[in-house]
Amino acid sequence: MKNLMIGNEAVARGAYEAGVRAATAYPGTPSTEIVSKLAEFSDVYSEWAPNEKVALEVGAGASIAGVRTLVAMKHVGVNVAADPLYTFSYTGVNGGLVLVSADDPGMFSSQNEQDNRGYGKFAKLMVLEPSDSQEAKDFTRLAFHLSEYFDGPIMLRITTRLAHSQTLVELGEIEQVEIKEYKKEAPKYVMLPGYAKERHIAVEQRIIKQREYAETSELNVIQWGDRKLGIVTSGVSYQYVKEVLPHVSVLKLGIVNPLPERLIKEFAAGVERLVVVEELEPFIEEQIKIWGITVEGKNIFSLVDEYTPELVEEKLLGNQQGNDFQFKNDLPGRPPLLCPGCPHRGVFYTLNRMKLTVMGDIGCYTLGALAPLEAIDACICMGASIGSALGFEKAKGDAYDRKTVAVIGDSTFVHSGITALIDVVYNKGTSTVLILDNDTTAMTGHQNHPGTGVTIDNKPTHKLDLEALVKAIGVEHVRIVDPLRLNELRKVLQEELARLEPSVIIAKRPCALIVKDHPKQKYFVDDDKCKSCKLCIKIGCTGISFNDETKKAYFNEHNCVTCGLCPEVCSFDAISLKEEH
Repeated sequence: MKNLMIGNEAVARGAYEAGVRAATAYPGTPSTEIVSKLAEFSDVYSEWAPNEKVALEVGAGASIAGVRTLVAMKHVGVNVAADPLYTFSYTGVNGGLVLVSADDPGMFSSQNEQDNRGYGKFAKLMVLEPSDSQEAKDFTRLAFHLSEYFDGPIMLRITTRLAHSQTLVELGEIEQVEIKEYKKEAPKYVMLPGYAKERHIAVEQRIIKQREYAETSELNVIQWGDRKLGIVTSGVSYQYVKEVLPHVSVLKLGIVNPLPERLIKEFAAGVERLVVVEELEPFIEEQIKIWGITVEGKNIFSLVDEYTPELVEEKLLGNQQGNDFQFKNDLPGRPPLLCPGCPHRGVFYTLNRMKLTVMGDIGCYTLGALAPLEAIDACICMGASIGSALGFEKAKGDAYDRKTVAVIGDSTFVHSGITALIDVVYNKGTSTVLILDNDTTAMTGHQNHPGTGVTIDNKPTHKLDLEALVKAIGVEHVRIVDPLRLNELRKVLQEELARLEPSVIIAKRPCALIVKDHPKQKYFVDDDKCKSCKLCIKIGCTGISFNDETKKAYFNEHNCVTCGLCPEVCSFDAISLKEEH
């Protein structure tokens, strides 16, 4: 039986076929659907963890207990999980553990373009890289066996294009895997320096065995063709090469760490010209050069952005992309925008009007940096806004003008903002922090988190009280506001910025996309009162537009969700409600 699956679904299916019994993750595009899918199986324990570090630690515990475990995250999430990852590589596994790293060439939804194959080298992990959904399923299934065979975690590296592209997948039987017996074994699992030294030796011995395995594994295969050109490639880049150059010789690598030295040397000796086609870093190319083999790669291809078949054709055949399938006219740009009715919009409109310096964070609210809101000054990574605001304040010293705030979402605050707020209190900062609480993890598709009171399988659980948590940290001044009531918001901001001690403002309103019952009334613009000032347009909502011919604002009724922000902005009382018939 074959099903059409995106890569993420195929990974989940492969894990289920391998008998996985635990799955953990923090939602992050392009990895989110993996554990969402596994949560549909009642015999798999699945969870959204507060962050990726916790997800891997829970996964490590499940593995040590004896069950096969999958942990999934986007590429930058592995940075958060790196601490337990490096050490868990030392301890090894009991039940097999597979870590899925979803990299994002092209930065479709990420703040950087890092290549996580490097973690394989530095954390001494075997790294598998599938090239389509069928391989995503098959490689995942095999990875659990390899994890147990080699006694170490295995990384499955996928990319956005594979994660979200569909190909046919042949389904397999579900393995009946018994839970492995747990045996207390301190020298293996307790990483005291004395024990860790012995485990490091075990890790190096494991890598030697994995190198030998890579030499003969069916995951690495030579496809001989025209020997004038030989291409070494992996992942989705393999698909582009086969589409554009079906007749050349190809060495397809399914194991990208450790690399098979003898196999690569055999392939290199059999072709006249050797080229590596790999997205992002010259990971394979550099290793081949270390072995003294003449090879081309990044002298032809770019270090940045996602590759395409057209790019491969241009770089290797010299053919420029034709215009047969191009639009005759350039399409207008479509910058990302906050959704109509988004509760964050009022916050950023107010911050901009108050001319504040805003340290931002990762999530929907990052869009507050774009026109016309243009409120955010800096955004580094998950949870960095609060620490950055404190650093900005301390660097300014006596010249600090009380004009800096940190903005962070509810899910992101739980992820990695709590410790930064502790730092503000502990080190006598005076930062004002806005927690934009929209009751979900919105940007990745509305996943639950500890502040929603609902688990991954929609079961009720204890709901984290953000106000009580913030007060327990030591913040005495905590205010809760409706972010779409602009006058109230501005007043509270002015009062909290005037304090010489830490304060937190919780801007609380649900994401507009999870609100099911919108008012039956709609807004309209009174043309007689409208003065064409365009203040309502400056909130950047697609629910309202400006007619250049009539010089009047008007509502797009199919987009407007009657959130009430426009009347707050209008200075001439030109926006009113009307009953919907």
